[in-house]
Amino acid sequence: MQRDGIRLYPNVRDFVARHADRLWIISNNSSDTAEILADRMTGLGLAVGAGRILLAGEQAVLRIAAACPGAAVSIYAEAPIRELARSLGLRTGSADPDLVLLARDEGFCLRDLGRLVDEVHAGADLVVTNVDTVHPDSAGRPVPETGAIVSAILACDPAIRFTTIGKPAPDLVELALRLSGAAPADCIFIGDNADTDGIAAEAAGVPFVHLQRMTANGAPAGGALVMPELAAAGGAV
Repeated sequence: MQRDGIRLYPNVRDFVARHADRLWIISNNSSDTAEILADRMTGLGLAVGAGRILLAGEQAVLRIAAACPGAAVSIYAEAPIRELARSLGLRTGSADPDLVLLARDEGFCLRDLGRLVDEVHAGADLVVTNVDTVHPDSAGRPVPETGAIVSAILACDPAIRFTTIGKPAPDLVELALRLSGAAPADCIFIGDNADTDGIAAEAAGVPFVHLQRMTANGAPAGGALVMPELAAAGGAV
């Protein structure tokens, strides 16, 4: 499924239906909650429960709320992520935040960039949901992502440090393994980006299958792997 929700790859509905009892979705999506994405997928004929969807933005907020209850957090993100933080008791309006959370934020501007850098310089810890610089739209064209903002932050001050939960960090993969109770060797991670999905899978000890995405110029040079056949896979997907 493309991240703009417009296009499905061939055979995806069949794949999800066949593996629904063991399929987990791990995504660097930092705009939606699992409930929102599950509802959107249901509208596309893809039945995956929210409990099996792990998203970088939502999980970053949950981690902050668990580790630092009631913390003052300056959040640069879309409305669902901001609302989730408030619902978990995080204080989002402080002028002196303990932490700064950066997710995908289509409204992020130069004024926000200056304020974020000032907050970090004042001592706030920076948490970044993911470091993807772009994601492809339905035609394969690049759409700016959270990592593009990170690049702008580091252009202002290369010494700024941050932590991240999204791929290529293995955190989300390891969380899926814990929640599912599956052993890494019994799973297969299917992803379209070897530099994020592949590295995260390898770090978690999970075999990786590279899904080559169609682009604006057609199929990849090596041919598009539309959806692998995993009938022989005995574990979780």
